[in-house]
Amino acid sequence: MADWFDVTNTSGDAYPLADTMTTSVAVHDEATVLTVAGEVDLATAPALESAIEATLGGKPAALIIDLSQVTFLASAGMAALVAAHQRAGTQTRIAVVADGPATGRQLRMTNLDQVFALHPTLDEALASLR
Repeated sequence: MADWFDVTNTSGDAYPLADTMTTSVAVHDEATVLTVAGEVDLATAPALESAIEATLGGKPAALIIDLSQVTFLASAGMAALVAAHQRAGTQTRIAVVADGPATGRQLRMTNLDQVFALHPTLDEALASLR
């Protein structure tokens, strides 16, 4: 069972012309899950970076970044994921949930699935940590 707490960032607040991207954080037994929804592009990537930074600040043993609700993932979003992996170092294991043409395909085509663990569902990502 997850404990949910509200750490929602809406990029539309900081970037009024940008599409809305939201993030929320849930704590599961073995991992902290950062769920991202909407479009991750040049305008919204700073909000994603801030959410990742805040989540990693809690020094979780594992961080799962769930992109299953992302409708568009630009290179700026992929750069934010790489930066999260680098910042986490050896203290926090990073896994990404991404499947389909909007997210998973880009991550595989750029070989980022070789940088961090890529899973098609949150359940599979959580299971991989057990």
